[in-house]
Amino acid sequence: MFTFIHSFFRKFIQLESASGILLFIGASLALLMSNSSWASVYTTLLHTSISIPGQDIEIKSLEFWINDGLMAIFFLLIGLELKREMLEGELAHFSQMILPTIGAIGGMLVPALIYIIFNWDNSITMNGWAISSATDIAFSLGVLALLGSRVPLSLKIFLMALAIIDDLGAILIIALFYSGHHLHLTYLTFAAAILTVPGILLHWKGITSLKLYLILGIFLWFFVLKSGIHATIAGVALAFFIPNVKDSHGHSPLHQLEKVLHPWVAYGILPIFAFANAGVSFEGMSFSILWEPVPLGIILGLFLGKQFGVLGFTWLTIKLGFAQLPDRATWMTIYGISILCGIGFTMSLFIGSLAFTDAAYMNQVRLGVLVGSFLSALFGYIILRMATTKSN
Repeated sequence: MFTFIHSFFRKFIQLESASGILLFIGASLALLMSNSSWASVYTTLLHTSISIPGQDIEIKSLEFWINDGLMAIFFLLIGLELKREMLEGELAHFSQMILPTIGAIGGMLVPALIYIIFNWDNSITMNGWAISSATDIAFSLGVLALLGSRVPLSLKIFLMALAIIDDLGAILIIALFYSGHHLHLTYLTFAAAILTVPGILLHWKGITSLKLYLILGIFLWFFVLKSGIHATIAGVALAFFIPNVKDSHGHSPLHQLEKVLHPWVAYGILPIFAFANAGVSFEGMSFSILWEPVPLGIILGLFLGKQFGVLGFTWLTIKLGFAQLPDRATWMTIYGISILCGIGFTMSLFIGSLAFTDAAYMNQVRLGVLVGSFLSALFGYIILRMATTKSN
């Protein structure tokens, strides 16, 4: 029995869509608990902080450790992947990165514009303008993997590069618009000093010990958290200082850390994040809530804004002669990829949690993200299946 379970687990992990499946399971479990007799257990589990009697110490809630702690590790992995792609991957040359970069820009601008149109007259809800600008790498690649070998490798690379650039844009947005309004210069100075050590001293001395970098990373996370900038930015900042110096076997600390982190993030951190942030209570809700400015702006931003933004900017870039269609790609397959970019699950929910603290608005955010992402996944899959069937 144990051998069967172990064999099944190994085969499941080898699936390209495994991470997306686990994300779906985590989100579904959150929805089920939020709309059952377990709702109070779900809320208590995530939001209860513990104070130590007789001590001026408070242990933060599980939600905090997931959104500010575990997600910093997720952002560290994103930073590592981005750095590797820029040094030696699909973003290493201008000709390779121009098309997904322009496509990603369009995929961020148009959804944000749609959301702003529906929330222009409300200064509170306007704070969520960037929610529909992000693409979920795990979910979008997971849906693409369901189509198997019928999808050309060039399209998978295009989607991955676009999603990574998209995430970089989301990271910049978080740093500029969703960090604390009151910055503490003392802690910022400490954070800068931490970055100076790996940035200058360790690189100058040629030190490649990952343990040393990760210890510095813990201190960096703490100082960034206390500075008023969102703590997850520490993960990205640290990633760009992890050395890519290769040994005789072609391995580097950057490759090593990325390899170690990937399964923990894909099969652990992201499903846990989905469970902690996808819980929407439908009690007292009616279908009309979908017409509220926040969920409507998110749904239309993800489902329509993403596809028209990515496709439109990609078409313009190619027509102006700056790039060419990826190998074996057609405009119909590019359209399908553009729709898949509307799966904004992880990053959209994360930005939503930064934009709103009110529970009612967060329920609307979760609903909008779930509906918009589901429509994008469903229609993107259908279009790509039809397009690749015709081409084959």
